Amino acid sequence: MPYFKEIGHAVEQLQHWADLRREQGVHVQPIIARAHKAIAAAMRDLRTAEPPPAMRRREPDALEDIRKLRPSGPRRFATRLSPADLRDRMRGAWLGRAAGCMLGVPVEGWSVADMEALARRTGTAFPPETYWKGHPRPDEIRYETSPIRAYLEGNIRAIEADDDLAYTLIGLLILEQCGPQFTTDDVGRAWLDFLPIACTAEQVVLENLKAGVPATRAATQNNPYLEWIGADIRSDPWGYAAPGWPERAAEMAYRDASLSHRGNGVYGAMLFAAAIAAAFVVDAPLEAIRIGLTEIPRDCRLARDVRWALQHCPNLRDWREARALVDARFDGMNWVHTNNNACLTVFGLHLGNGDFTRTIGFTVAMGLDNDCTGATAGSITGAILGAGGIPEHWQKPLGNRTRTYLRGHATFRNDDIARRFVRLAQRLSAQSPHDSERE
Repeated sequence: MPYFKEIGHAVEQLQHWADLRREQGVHVQPIIARAHKAIAAAMRDLRTAEPPPAMRRREPDALEDIRKLRPSGPRRFATRLSPADLRDRMRGAWLGRAAGCMLGVPVEGWSVADMEALARRTGTAFPPETYWKGHPRPDEIRYETSPIRAYLEGNIRAIEADDDLAYTLIGLLILEQCGPQFTTDDVGRAWLDFLPIACTAEQVVLENLKAGVPATRAATQNNPYLEWIGADIRSDPWGYAAPGWPERAAEMAYRDASLSHRGNGVYGAMLFAAAIAAAFVVDAPLEAIRIGLTEIPRDCRLARDVRWALQHCPNLRDWREARALVDARFDGMNWVHTNNNACLTVFGLHLGNGDFTRTIGFTVAMGLDNDCTGATAGSITGAILGAGGIPEHWQKPLGNRTRTYLRGHATFRNDDIARRFVRLAQRLSAQSPHDSERE
C-alpha cells in the first residue's frame, strides 16, 4: 500500500461526487477548478521541496562525490579469464538473465497468493522449477510484440520481448557505436533512435527528450520516478563489458542511469553493474553483491538497505520469511522501487546458494517487480556458473533468437549477443594493465 493511500481515496471520492452531481444537473466546474488549483499547488510544493542537507551530503549526484563516499573495494581484479571461460560465463549471464525474466513476466507484480493459485491450477511447482505452464490471459501482448503464451512452457521458441532485456541490448548498441567512453547524451540519442515505448521514468525522459530537453536535465523534469527500478534493470551491459572491473562497470552505469534517475535510482544501477562485473571472477553471488556495495556511498539508503538484507541472510528460514521482512521494512514503498526489490534480489541469491533453478524460482516467488529481480538474480548467477551450469530446461526452449520491440532491431541471435559482448569486454580489458587496483 502507498504511504499516503488516503490521497488516492480522496481523489476517487471526489471523482464519484463530481460525476453524481453533474448527472443531477449541478454546475460542478467551479468546484473542479478549485480542486485542480489545490492539486497543482501541492504538486508544485512537492516538486520544489529539497531533501534535508544531511541527506544530500550522504547521497550526492555527481560521480566524483559518490566516489568520495565509497567504502574501500577491489575496483578492478587482476584475474584474467581465459577466452573459453569468458565465452561460457558471458553466455551464462545473458541466458540466465533471459530465463529469470521469462519466468517472471507472466506473474509480474502478482501477489504471492495469486502466484500460488496459478501454480495449483496449472500443475506448476511453487516456487517454480520450470517455466509457467499456463496463464489466465495467454493472449495479452507484451510491449506490442509478444503474447503471454509465448513465455509459457511448451510454447517458448525464443527469448521474448521485455524491457528488462531490451535495455541490455540498447547498451550493447551504445557500446558498439560510441565505445566505453559514451556520454549521457549518447544514451539519450540511442533512446530516441531505438525506443518506441517506455515506462515510468523512462517514458517521462523519452517525452522530455522529444521536447528538446537536454539529456543531462531530462531526468529532473516532471519525473517523480527518480528512484524506481528502471535504471537498475539497465545495469547488465556495463557489467558484461567490464568483467572483473566493477569500478568501470559502475562508472558506465552511472552515465546511463543519470539520463533518467537520481539518488538511489542511480546507485541501484551502479551497485548491480559492479556486482555483475564481479560475478565473472568470484564464486559466490553474495560476494558479488558485497563488491557492488563498494561502488556506492556507504551511508546512502540503498547501501543501508542492502546491508540489512545481508545481515538477515544467515538466519533466514525461507522465501516467505524473506518477503515478510521486506514488506515490514518497506511498508508503503512502491512495488517497482529500487530498494525493496534490491533486497529481494539479495534474498533470492542467498536462498538459491548458487543453484540456478532455486535462485530464479525463489526470487520470482517472492514477488514485487519479479521479472526484474528474476532477471538480475539470473544474470549474476549465470555469470558465476557459466552456461554449462544452467540446467538444460531453462536454456533449450530459448533457441537462438531474441525478439525485441526496438526500432530496426526486431531480432537478435543469442550466440551473437554473447559474442559481441565478449568482443567488447576483451577490448576494454586491454585498455590498461591487469594489476589489481585494490584500495
